[in-house]
Amino acid sequence: MRQFFLLLLSAFATLTPLASLRLAAADYLFVYFPANDDENIYYAISTDGYNYTPLNGGRCVVAADSCTVQCGLRDPHLMRGSDGWFYMVATDMRSADGWDSNRGLVMMRSRDLISWSHAAVHFPSRYADTPFAAVTRVWAPETIWDPNYLNTDGSRGRLMVYFSLLTADGTIPYDKVFYCHANDDFTDLLGEPVFLYDRGSATIDMDIVYNPTDSLYHAFYKNEGDGGICQVTASRLTPCCASQPAGSQWSAPSAPLQQTDEAVEGAGIFRLADSDTWILMYDCYMNGHYQFCSSTDLRHFRFERNTATSGKFTPRHGTVLPITSEEAARLRRAFPE
Repeated sequence: MRQFFLLLLSAFATLTPLASLRLAAADYLFVYFPANDDENIYYAISTDGYNYTPLNGGRCVVAADSCTVQCGLRDPHLMRGSDGWFYMVATDMRSADGWDSNRGLVMMRSRDLISWSHAAVHFPSRYADTPFAAVTRVWAPETIWDPNYLNTDGSRGRLMVYFSLLTADGTIPYDKVFYCHANDDFTDLLGEPVFLYDRGSATIDMDIVYNPTDSLYHAFYKNEGDGGICQVTASRLTPCCASQPAGSQWSAPSAPLQQTDEAVEGAGIFRLADSDTWILMYDCYMNGHYQFCSSTDLRHFRFERNTATSGKFTPRHGTVLPITSEEAARLRRAFPE
């Protein structure tokens, strides 16, 4: 039965990559952490994709002390799987211990966005006796469906988890993006991390989406140290063959895409429901607000608005996911405003 399910999911996702699925959504769910002294996961909801109201009375919905090693949950990324599950990954880090205190990530799975199973992947123990045991940062993990992954049963397709890495032993001298594929029940990573991309200097906060219009993956990332966001594109997530060098599948970087002179990070891309319009959002982290821009081709972006953040709504580096009216109603019942 498990083999049949993987074959079915693989065939479906190959035809319709998860990042491109259209949804008759009525609302949008913003998943985020609110502050460096409050590194837990929060929800806010919107009917237009721009204006958000916190759920759960402005209190967290997933507490870091319930599922982490470092007692901090940052940078949550949420995706909808075509298998009926929601998948979330987050940085396992407490900033009070320093920016080089991060040793792993948290993998979470839910059927209803309310109850989550979770597993912490602690790199020093998971990758003991390898260079990856010396990590000082495993930042901003995200998940995407890789339709080209070859499973042991011959089927294709598996969830990929990607993140930026830095090690203390000099083997990874600046933040570079690496990836692993997830195991069947989304509780662990398969094999050692594999290099995905870097710009030649620190590259973090990557968010990858698939655009069915041009059949390309668009990867947005922060130029760490510069405070700007660029993108690269590729026809597939990983090299086509052993002779293609890792990372060479990506195009040359774009010019900076942010529509502001402010320092920005934590880029996130989502598509407005029943629309060809994509939204690029990013955290203007020095000035306490988010900025939203729109595009129909994922290359040219237009400023839409700054989203005020105050009171109970102070989002930092998160994800927006379109959800159905039924899902929104269920969340409002479980976590009243």
